[in-house]
Amino acid sequence: MQITSFKQYEEDYKKSVENPEQFWGEVAQNFQWRKPWFKVLSWNFNEPDIKWFEGAKLNITENCLDRHLAANGDKPAIIWEPNNPEEESVIYTYKMLHERVCRFANVLKRNGAKKGDRICIYMPMVPELAIAVLACARIGAVHSVIFGGFSAKSIADRINDSQCKVVITADGAYRGNKQIPLKDVIDDALIGCPTVEKCIVLTHVRTPVSMLKGRDVWWEDEVKHVNDICEAEEMDAEDILFILYTSGSTGKPKGVVHTCGGYMVYAGYTFANVFNYQPGEVYFCTADIGWITGHSYIVYGPLSQGATSVLFEGIPTYPSPSRFWDIVEKYKVNTLYTAPTAIRSLMSYGDDPLEGKDLSSIRVLGSVGEPINEEAWHWFDEKIGHGKAPIVDTWWQTETGGIMISPIATVTPTKPSFATLPLPGIQPILVDENGNEIEGNGVMGNLCIKFPWPGMLRTTYGDHERCKQTYFSTYENLYFTGDGCLRDEDGYYRITGRVDDVLNVSGHRIGTAEVENAINMHAGVVESAVVGYPHDVKGQGIYAFVIYPDMHGEAELSKKDILQTVTRVIGAIAKPDKILFVSGLPKTRSGKIMRRILRKIAEGDTGNLGDTSTLLDPGVVEEIIEAAKKL
Repeated sequence: MQITSFKQYEEDYKKSVENPEQFWGEVAQNFQWRKPWFKVLSWNFNEPDIKWFEGAKLNITENCLDRHLAANGDKPAIIWEPNNPEEESVIYTYKMLHERVCRFANVLKRNGAKKGDRICIYMPMVPELAIAVLACARIGAVHSVIFGGFSAKSIADRINDSQCKVVITADGAYRGNKQIPLKDVIDDALIGCPTVEKCIVLTHVRTPVSMLKGRDVWWEDEVKHVNDICEAEEMDAEDILFILYTSGSTGKPKGVVHTCGGYMVYAGYTFANVFNYQPGEVYFCTADIGWITGHSYIVYGPLSQGATSVLFEGIPTYPSPSRFWDIVEKYKVNTLYTAPTAIRSLMSYGDDPLEGKDLSSIRVLGSVGEPINEEAWHWFDEKIGHGKAPIVDTWWQTETGGIMISPIATVTPTKPSFATLPLPGIQPILVDENGNEIEGNGVMGNLCIKFPWPGMLRTTYGDHERCKQTYFSTYENLYFTGDGCLRDEDGYYRITGRVDDVLNVSGHRIGTAEVENAINMHAGVVESAVVGYPHDVKGQGIYAFVIYPDMHGEAELSKKDILQTVTRVIGAIAKPDKILFVSGLPKTRSGKIMRRILRKIAEGDTGNLGDTSTLLDPGVVEEIIEAAKKL
């Protein structure tokens, strides 16, 4: 299953395109199935209707835990590094993790959860988060993990959309020197969530919380009432494994659905290959399990391959900007997979935090979340990899389930800021605005995928039409990624950014409509328009143009009030970096806001605004430009 040379990559790629069913059927033999499939793939992109490994039965946790017990039961599965470096780290072997997962699976059953139920998880980056995810999969319940930075309203929207029956949370979380009151946020969310019957609460920060009789129970108490024997539920390959909400170009987040069989095969295959993982190595992905990167490359991918994974609760700059390097040194990390935002942030501290740190164990470096700029790529290569560790610059999405275009470590020749070549089984094409394929090299276009792969989304929960409209109807018979892309003279791919109204802020996808909705909920705001602009650390910053005629008090206070509103409605991750008060917005005569003009103004590129004569009031553009200069 593992690719060891560029020649083998070329052979595997050719085979995967010429005979995809045979190729993926052979890859899938490396996993444990209770019953084999009768058909590897049936698909059409018009509906869309995609099925992988039809008829096969399995449980993903048997692949992530049970099958390793005989030979590797005592091998570390998860090494937990707490937020505070003074605290003890914790090591869970595969045997211990299996025991904890089975025990908590029984807790879920005891609290009324069963196969097919949706379970919301809102937790800190502690081992219990991984245990909760796997326990859901063990009993066939569908997990919906929500990142710990979202507000009560955002959580309530997600719980209600998927009608969750159980919520798993903690009293609070640590993030650097901050404490986040998770249970309080959940309590606010649950006021409007009639489907939730139970809330299981882990003690972590030991802060006082409200516990409602009949609904709220303590994790620590519940595990005492059950044993650690839990037979894994038999699942169909196409049964839902999890829902993960992602921002769209409308205000409402969409629940991306991944299924058991194809997702397992794809996450495991891509993990083993992209990182060239070797038995016994220590792998450290710095993402949060609340995002797809954490699902695929902290939990399911590494564990399915029997890897040792570092789970880190804190942030890269606490208590000092050498925290990542301390962790690398402490556990002799071999692979470090992190985000360009983190790399750029750490670069800004100069070389001092690296003084005296032993990073010699690093063999592979990885980048995820957004395209990595050249300057950050070179810094990562020279200062962290010392020119000896290949960088895998990975392109993929929540919807793709796993890495799609990326170098294969030690195999693919790399090039700064290029995701390089598609993995076997992935058939990317570039199209123009009309959906015509742009052939050859040295070209740019919109990135689409023309053939299914096992890890792809199957639907958006409860709204299949939205899945079809968002991904499969822009261009006929193609999956549209929403990204622009360059294919250079060597056939290497470089992602140039979103072509729709979705921003990529610190690797988090945030819909402009979602932020606008939140700003417009603030009393006194008449209308707003949000665009992205280049940000030195985050990649993209959020720039808000706001009409607020009868301002209450002074402008600076009003800006803070708006930020507070956005934090309450979505969460702090969606707060605008810049707010500009304007008297009007550039609109066409039909009332459409011309965001491309606002984007140019936000970027400071006002010499090239294009034709503004078709606007309802061209004069408003000059006024905005003048105001922006003063900001």
